[in-house]
Amino acid sequence: MGYKQELRRQYTTTQVFAIAFSIMGLVPSIASTLSFSLPAGPVGMVWGWFTASIFIFIVGLAMADLASAMPTAGGLYWWTHYFAGPRYKRPLSFLIGYSNTLGLIGGMCSVDYTLALMILSCVGIARGDGWSASRGVIYAVYVGLILLHGLSGALSGRLMPKIQTLCIYLNLGLVVATAIALPIGRISRGGLNSGSYVFGRVDNETEWPTGWAFMLAWLSPIWSIGSFDSCVHMSEEAMHAARAVPLGIICSAGSATILGFLVLSVLAATMNPDVAQTLDSKFGQPMAQIYYDALGSNGALGFMIVLCIAQYLIGLSLIVAASRQAWAFSRDGAFPLSNFFKHVSTRIQFQPVRMVCGIVLASIILGLLCLINTAAANALFSLFVASNYVSWGTPIFCRLAWGGDRFRPGEFYTGRFSKPIACVACVYLLFGVFLSMFPTTGPNPAPDDMNYTIVINGFVWIACMAYYFCFARRWYTGPRMTADEDPSGSDIALYMQNTADGKEK
Repeated sequence: MGYKQELRRQYTTTQVFAIAFSIMGLVPSIASTLSFSLPAGPVGMVWGWFTASIFIFIVGLAMADLASAMPTAGGLYWWTHYFAGPRYKRPLSFLIGYSNTLGLIGGMCSVDYTLALMILSCVGIARGDGWSASRGVIYAVYVGLILLHGLSGALSGRLMPKIQTLCIYLNLGLVVATAIALPIGRISRGGLNSGSYVFGRVDNETEWPTGWAFMLAWLSPIWSIGSFDSCVHMSEEAMHAARAVPLGIICSAGSATILGFLVLSVLAATMNPDVAQTLDSKFGQPMAQIYYDALGSNGALGFMIVLCIAQYLIGLSLIVAASRQAWAFSRDGAFPLSNFFKHVSTRIQFQPVRMVCGIVLASIILGLLCLINTAAANALFSLFVASNYVSWGTPIFCRLAWGGDRFRPGEFYTGRFSKPIACVACVYLLFGVFLSMFPTTGPNPAPDDMNYTIVINGFVWIACMAYYFCFARRWYTGPRMTADEDPSGSDIALYMQNTADGKEK
């Protein structure tokens, strides 16, 4: 791919899969986003997840084709530059690199913000007196978690692959424990909801029409299954990346589809039939209320503590993936102070320590939004979704629009279905961006209920393009060859050489 090897290749195929599967962290991610799907009732929770996750899996197939053919840590912006037309490749790749980086940082922020809420809901359950944390307390816990994640991400390089393997067992165990414990607890406290309730009950706790409330329930799987591109960012640490990365993508997306459907079916069967009561939980977390109703305070506290541990590991995996994407982008000279941030520490187990520190600082600054109100805090979720969906869709679209014969399949390839899959993926991703910008409560939201996605992401995209055209276009040329010698004989090698020479071919 034209880059010299700087990171240590130590991740097996299973561990590459584990990175994405850990970030998805099904049960804690569902707990974090239940408020998006619960207003549409059990049908929105269960079938909303299933239908959206099928489309997300199709996106995974389209991305796996590209990842197998061209595995590199900066995959999304790299592919955009490779496939886009000569006039558009530099500004588009610059936009996608920034959008993907800030999207991952937004994901980091939203994970730790949710983890802060989970920890404080545990305190509320343990106290039993209706206590709730102030925004200042929430932010203080959030900052502590960000710092802890940064420290862990920088210093646990050799342990990280083993930690990812552990995450697989923890997340699968949490799925099994939830699927067994909640029905048993609920049966002892009054019985399960009927099958017709679980798979056919339609509620609408919003002011939108019922059909659109169902579509907004897609935001839960859109956010939860929103991280399989992390496999791409681990390409330069994966052994046999052309096989490991695409398999990690499709296995993580596929398992999330099936296991998420199972977990949500169990939740619908065991929760209070009155959806509004669960939504308005005194613990500030609908999932905590479901555990409490089925298992009592001790059982709910136990599960919430395990959820907090799993959520912490999600953040740990996410800071690893985000640092690799940002490091790759700085290697190509896109960031201010790129020469500083592209450094890889040989003393600390070949880790991009400086970039990890940069992500921690950016996360602390972005987290100030949670001091304003709930709507501003939810903007962290929207930054993750909208920015990542734009980043995923652009290289797939560029391949369709300008790729022509430049695409050379890797070890994984969907064959004659590759282009139809890419077309469906682009249409779905465009719809996902559109969907993420709607206020979830209704068409006339109060300021506290407004969805500020267009404000946050619009600012990111406009500021990025302004920075490029005013300054960065003078030095940003796209991917830069760093290998000592040119691995000649391939189209990609010729492309990298032309890029290094400043040619547009």
